[in-house]
Amino acid sequence: MQNFKYTFGLFCIFASCKPTPPTVYSGPTIIISTFELASDSILSKAHRNIDHAKKERERELRIWKAEQPFLTAGLVNIKQAIPSILIDLRYSGLNNFMDADVYGDITNAYLQPDVVEKLAKAQRALKEKCPACNLIIYDAARPLKVQQLMWDSIKVPKGEKTKYLSNPRFGSLHNYGAAIDIGIADSLGQELDMGTPYDFFGEEAYPKREVAMLAEGRLTMTHVKNRQLLRDVMYKSGFFNIQTEWWHFNACTLENAIRSYKLIE
Repeated sequence: MQNFKYTFGLFCIFASCKPTPPTVYSGPTIIISTFELASDSILSKAHRNIDHAKKERERELRIWKAEQPFLTAGLVNIKQAIPSILIDLRYSGLNNFMDADVYGDITNAYLQPDVVEKLAKAQRALKEKCPACNLIIYDAARPLKVQQLMWDSIKVPKGEKTKYLSNPRFGSLHNYGAAIDIGIADSLGQELDMGTPYDFFGEEAYPKREVAMLAEGRLTMTHVKNRQLLRDVMYKSGFFNIQTEWWHFNACTLENAIRSYKLIE
C-alpha cells in the first residue's frame, strides 16, 4: 500500500507538470543560411578573381602598347634573354633624380640583339669572378621623348647638362638601345656599394676622379674595387664607359648606332 501511494504520488507530480513546448526545429534554416553565406562568399571571391584577371589583362595590354616602339625597332627584352639578370628600371618609378615616373607603363628593359649578347657575356664573366653576384639594370633603351623630358628636368647648370645627359637634339645611345646603366647586386639582391647612388651628380661618381676621391677620403677602397669589378666584366664583353658616371656603359659609338640602328621615338 505504501509503495502504491509513493508511485501514485510520483505519477501525480509528473502528470501535473506542464511539458515545455517543443522547440521548433530550425536545422534546415540554419543549413540554408550557411549555404547562402558560403555561396555569397564563393561568388564574391569569384567576382574578385574575375576583376583581378581583367585588370591584369588590361595592365598587360597597356605595357604591350607602351613597349611597342622597342619591339618595332627589333629590340630584345633583357630579362627574357638573360633571366638571371636583375631589373630595377628606375625611371619606371619614383626612385630617380626627377622623383617622377617618366616611363609610365614601360616596365621591361630592352636592348639591341647584339648588345644583349654582349651583356650575356658580361653576366657570365661576373659569375666567374663572383658566383653569387648578378648584374642589375637601372636603365637601357630609352625613348627620345623621355630623353627630352629628362633634359628639361635635370637640376644642374645648363652648361653642365652634357656631363650627365646627351642633348636630345643629337640623341643618346640610350635612344638606340645601345647603352646601359648598370650595377652589381649580391646574392640577396642588395646592390654593391659604389660610393654613390645611381644618378648621383657629383665628382664622387666620376670614374676619372676616383684616385683623387680616394685620396681625399670621399671614396673607400671597397667602393673603387666594386667599380673596377663592374668595369672589368663590362670591358671584357665589348662595352666602354664614360668618365662622369660609374654606371653608364656604351656598346658602340653614337655614329655607329645612327648607321646601324633605328631611333626609338
